[in-house]
Amino acid sequence: MSKKNNQDKLLIFALGGVGEIGKNMYVIQYGNDIVVVDAGLKFPEEDMLGIDIVIPDITYLTENRDKVRGILITHGHEDHIGGLPYVLKHLNVPIYGTKLTLGLIEGKLKEAGLLGETKRILINADTEVQLGSMKASFFRTNHSIPDSVGVCLDTPEGLVVHTGDFKFDHTPVNNQYADLQRMAGIGARGVLALLSDSTNAERAGFTPSESMIGVELEDIFRKATQRVVVATFASNVHRIQQVVNAAIATKRKIAVVGRSMVNVVSVASELGYLNIPEGTIIEPEEINKMAADRVAVLSTGSQGEPMSALTRMARSTHRKVDILPGDTVIIAATPIPGNERYVGRTVDELFRLGANVIYGPGSVSGVHVSGHGSQEELKLMLNLIRPKYFIPIHGEYRMLRQHALLGESVGIERENIFVIDNGDTVEFQNGVARKGSKVPAGNVLIDGLGVGDVGNIVLRDRKLLSQDGILVVVVTLSKQDGAILSGPDIISRGFVYVRESEGLLEEANRIVTSTLHKLMNDKVNEWASLKTNVKDALGRFLYEQTRRRPMILPIIMEV
Repeated sequence: MSKKNNQDKLLIFALGGVGEIGKNMYVIQYGNDIVVVDAGLKFPEEDMLGIDIVIPDITYLTENRDKVRGILITHGHEDHIGGLPYVLKHLNVPIYGTKLTLGLIEGKLKEAGLLGETKRILINADTEVQLGSMKASFFRTNHSIPDSVGVCLDTPEGLVVHTGDFKFDHTPVNNQYADLQRMAGIGARGVLALLSDSTNAERAGFTPSESMIGVELEDIFRKATQRVVVATFASNVHRIQQVVNAAIATKRKIAVVGRSMVNVVSVASELGYLNIPEGTIIEPEEINKMAADRVAVLSTGSQGEPMSALTRMARSTHRKVDILPGDTVIIAATPIPGNERYVGRTVDELFRLGANVIYGPGSVSGVHVSGHGSQEELKLMLNLIRPKYFIPIHGEYRMLRQHALLGESVGIERENIFVIDNGDTVEFQNGVARKGSKVPAGNVLIDGLGVGDVGNIVLRDRKLLSQDGILVVVVTLSKQDGAILSGPDIISRGFVYVRESEGLLEEANRIVTSTLHKLMNDKVNEWASLKTNVKDALGRFLYEQTRRRPMILPIIMEV
């Protein structure tokens, strides 16, 4: 164990990834040394109008940048690596990851122009890394992407274990077995704190093995009389391999569509994580030149994303692939909470085109299993590690609470379990833990090239515009006597259709004119006062007439 300073405390907290699914980022700090685990993103919620992605607020890390020793990445999913291009612009620190994980990260860094200046260090399950006063080692886990690892940090206060995302798959597709022996060995050394994945904490029993999907896929491929389209997460390399295997077994060629799918297939094949015989992959342009029962399409869009390949196929707007009556479409994923409506809409449109759609957990054929452990696996992890303190992570709040109950059921004291929010710290000193003070944490919204320039006020305005539209009032006043020289001109966008509401807008025009005349008579000539009074008077009138509150934008010019 590293040398201990009695003045220093061990701090553990999340900047993202607790009370939510996505943008995972966990911080372990001892004295002047900070180690970060993962740097993910999440996709926007429905009320985040126009936002592309959401990343964690890293104010704490930028304020303490000289203490950050490195970022350890557990695996290559977007919710664990997607924030790196934004984080590394402010923190030039080494990145530690396994071969496939670094391969996927390098593609992102290249796009962001950061590849040359970012130090990337390859690790495997046998690597040990000294990070200031802490030493990191790793252990193999199973997940829906190869090369996933958990992290064990040897700190001066004791061992801290972070599981990463995991399940216990005893028949993994790639024969990379979870290292139960090493996990038990870490537990035998005595673990101070465990941070463990809570995604499936509400689901009883065990998560089925990924290998069972291969049998179902091959059966569907054999029964399909025309083309087969499979949509899945681009990063689910195991699932992609099983689609390839099913296509080879049924003598079909595969076309890969969707930018992220093409990228992952390319990187994973190059690094040896996908075994695709030469001649199996064809270009999308070749699909229509081949017999329908000799083609399979591997596509993005399992979440019904509006611009994804499958959604565009369903709307008949994809440039290269059309869905024809009799095609079989397999959606090999379950919707992320919040995406159910998008997926349902895509499924409806596919059925309208005459496709045979196999989707969702309710389907008779099992075409998806989770990459996260269910309750019995979470208990197994708790029993292997046997921590003194337990912090559930990676899940919405109800999942964290459920995981806390599982911790109690295997003998962890209730007062030793900390269900935290992003920014809540847990302090450890002399083997005793307590809740500490909060650190800044929250969402940074990315809209186009803007990072963090869209906040709650901008989102509120966008929501208002989307609900009731906008009314622009343009008036030109005389500089000499304040008389109205032209206008008021009222422009409506998203509020009312002008041709059908001439009476309403004429009355609105009259109210603006009378309000301005009254203000001039009262010698009020400050622009701010003029605008506020026009907004108030017009807003009251429009609400009385329409029960709507459009955004009112007065533009007053002086000549």
